[in-house]
Amino acid sequence: MKIALSTSGMTNGDLDLSAFEKLGEVKYFGELPRDEILALASDCDALLVNKVIVDEQLLSACPKLKYVGTFATGYNVVDLAACKKHGITVCNVPDYSTNAVSQHVFALLLNYYGKISEYTASVYRGEWIKSKSFSYSPYPTHELSGKKFGIYGYGNIGKKTAKIAEAFSAEVKICTRTVPQNCPYEVIGLEELLKTCDIVSLHCPLTEVTAKMINAQTLALMKKSAVLINTARGGLVDEAALAKALNEGKIACACLDTVDGEPMSADNPLRLAKNCYITPHMAWVALETRERLVAIAAANLKAFMDGRPQNVVG
Repeated sequence: MKIALSTSGMTNGDLDLSAFEKLGEVKYFGELPRDEILALASDCDALLVNKVIVDEQLLSACPKLKYVGTFATGYNVVDLAACKKHGITVCNVPDYSTNAVSQHVFALLLNYYGKISEYTASVYRGEWIKSKSFSYSPYPTHELSGKKFGIYGYGNIGKKTAKIAEAFSAEVKICTRTVPQNCPYEVIGLEELLKTCDIVSLHCPLTEVTAKMINAQTLALMKKSAVLINTARGGLVDEAALAKALNEGKIACACLDTVDGEPMSADNPLRLAKNCYITPHMAWVALETRERLVAIAAANLKAFMDGRPQNVVG
């Protein structure tokens, strides 16, 4: 079997990819122009990708292709209908990033609530050395305990985030499309979630229903002291509306690990917005997380080769 495998954004040489080499002849590729990707994969039986668009153009250029695997849980880069037409099996990697992404939610939130960046920078500037007191506090901080923590989407990451919030003694509220059975938390509607919660954390896929769900109208429902967290997909947010709300003090803060259009463009309205903390879509990049991702992706391909495909999405 010939395998084309994209390493773009997934490894800096710190991952062992030999599991794929045991399954066939592997062609590794990083950031390449589209036409070079098509040429490289043209004689391959399997394609492993993260952000490479798999569409009719690519499939037509790769007539031997039988399998597409994603180095991700989301598979919006893959045209499932086109793959079905060509008889190609598509598999994703569910639940590999739950620990890392839920951890990152609180890294962002606690950085804001504890003003960690501000105080670290202050000490670096020598302000503690100059202080007349053993402690100083120009930047107000807050406790997470007792805050209403709203979670939109109750999949694996949403559930893990809820447990961590509960461990901080936050009051967890859930909003989800399908009401879960035996949920230990109160399940409420989106409007109530936005109106009542101190923190709103998004953990849902990007669909026609959820696209731009955070917009001028929904932001207007939120508390002025509210914090919005998005570690899911940038397209969930109307970025111009969020930037306006932040700059005008309509909500207190946004903590984001993803934007609509990546890498971020220079004119993204959130880049210089007030109280907007942004990390470059790296919540999932912990070494242990990527090692798990590779192991599951390799197991998916082996299962397909053995005639018992797993984690099939199309």
